[in-house]
Amino acid sequence: MISANIDTFTLAPGFRASATACGLKPSGNLDLALIAAEGPCSAAGVFTTNRVKAAPVLYDQALLARNAAGIRAVITNAGCANACTGPRGMDDARRTAELTAYGLRCHPDDVLVLSTGVIGRHLDMDKLAQGIATVTSSAAPQHGAPVAARAIMTTDTRPKVARTVVEIGGRPVTIAGMCKGAGMIHPNMATMLAIVTTDAAAEPALLQQALRQAASRSFNCVSVDGDMSTNDTLLLLASGSSGVKLTAADGAFVAALTDVCIDLSRQIARDGEGATRLIEIRVSGAADEAQAHMVGDSIARSPLFKCAVHGGDPNWGRVLCAAGYSGAAIDADRLSLSFGQPGRAQVQVVASGLPLDYAEHAAAARLRDDPVYVNLDLGLGAAEATVWTCDFSREYVEINAHYTT
Repeated sequence: MISANIDTFTLAPGFRASATACGLKPSGNLDLALIAAEGPCSAAGVFTTNRVKAAPVLYDQALLARNAAGIRAVITNAGCANACTGPRGMDDARRTAELTAYGLRCHPDDVLVLSTGVIGRHLDMDKLAQGIATVTSSAAPQHGAPVAARAIMTTDTRPKVARTVVEIGGRPVTIAGMCKGAGMIHPNMATMLAIVTTDAAAEPALLQQALRQAASRSFNCVSVDGDMSTNDTLLLLASGSSGVKLTAADGAFVAALTDVCIDLSRQIARDGEGATRLIEIRVSGAADEAQAHMVGDSIARSPLFKCAVHGGDPNWGRVLCAAGYSGAAIDADRLSLSFGQPGRAQVQVVASGLPLDYAEHAAAARLRDDPVYVNLDLGLGAAEATVWTCDFSREYVEINAHYTT
């Protein structure tokens, strides 16, 4: 069972968190978070595929390539993305790790660095240094996971956390994570920062495999606005505190990790900038999962469809149109479409590619639900995929028309 109560949220055993406001956000809100382990952790990461990568992304990719078995901490700042900042940006990322390592009495190569915020601006290292000294101090709160989840937010309206316990070999293993993301969300990966912790023990290669599997059905299935960021990072850290050693055959861990990542992904979509409703798009009857994902992804990116959902307008033509230009080899004469939660009050609007005589008011009611469920069957096979997005509102335009001004 997934738990996501921010007030009672804790990381997996073996980790602590703290946060502070060091002045990177003009609002004065929390803007620096530290997650630290009691000892060296195995770690894995999945990063943006955008060719324009922020300095912390490049820094972390290189660090995991040389020290994935010895990570002690993740330091995250909000308010400045440290992207498109050239050599100085790389120096600032490196200096951030060094300052954190000094405070924790570990090596700089033990520290991963994350940043989020406005692109093209340099970090204020004086403010950051003061903040790092605060969060790494022995006097810092030792149970600060809820405030850490708030500190990494940018345009998010709420913190996003998820936690579960799974039994492996008759012993409990905890998986707990937090993320941020509300705008510039699109695979690969979804635009966000996410840190997931577990008290299992595992080799870095196994963690990497598990994380990629989980991301493929969660964070890579989210789209708010079709824009991929420069800073996307998903990290998985394993403390080994439970004494449970994972093996390559352990599907229970991968399934639980995937569930936590899906829960976090749905929270991102639900909190999309200006969003009023979460949308779940289920594409079934596909020849393979990749085809289903391609179609669902195309629908999730359609501004016309997302505006129709916002207005409760069952304009099903926008769904079929987006499926048709997805690039997937679909057959228009085999498509079936319904709105509404499967197994409940569904309204079918299309069968064999043609409109049905349906009650428009009933279909409109399903598009005013939260979540909104869109079910498209391609009629080509047995594979399926689920994608999450949100509606487009006037507020989305307002937020992004004045993001830096």
